[in-house]
Amino acid sequence: MKITSIEKYKGSTYRIDFDEGESAYLNLEIINKFNLKAGLDLPLSAWEQIKQESDYRRARERALYLLDRRDYSFVEMFKKLRQNYDEELCYRVMQRLVELGSINDRRYAEGLARHYMEVKLFGRRRAFQEMRLKGLTKEVIDIALQEYDEGADERLRKLIEKKYLRYMTDEKGINRAKNSLVRYGYDYSDINRAFKQIESECDEDEQ
Repeated sequence: MKITSIEKYKGSTYRIDFDEGESAYLNLEIINKFNLKAGLDLPLSAWEQIKQESDYRRARERALYLLDRRDYSFVEMFKKLRQNYDEELCYRVMQRLVELGSINDRRYAEGLARHYMEVKLFGRRRAFQEMRLKGLTKEVIDIALQEYDEGADERLRKLIEKKYLRYMTDEKGINRAKNSLVRYGYDYSDINRAFKQIESECDEDEQ
């Protein structure tokens, strides 16, 4: 395969023309890395290596673009890349992202735990389920949620006062609120105790 010309196409992408009438588009980074120029005769094996490096660069840039928007777990990002690239290349990209610190499951888990427990006010069970869906391991999740083992009653009370006090006018409304709080990841016994405490405080205020 002999290169007949290399011309700028768009941005940092260049068009490579070959003597057999074929064309390819490569980033300037790849062109410089392999010292490609017009007149160069490439063995087929060399061209396959160049294409692999080009795919690697595209996959890496795609991953970094996604990470600019939000964090990803190792599993999440791998699945994203796997949609367009072969498995071996994806593992290569992931290894590099881990080396750079761009992918860090423990850091990601800490951020998710903070969001689910402090902002969403989830119970531990719901937070754990959501984090598993993100591809995080049980060990990593347990470590991230450990600091929230205490304070569950306070979070539950805050959530009730924020969203469910208006339902405490009749038994049907109370049961609806309790069922919703179970879906938030709280145990039914803790929910009942919190409601009884609130009802008791309301009775005292009325006396």
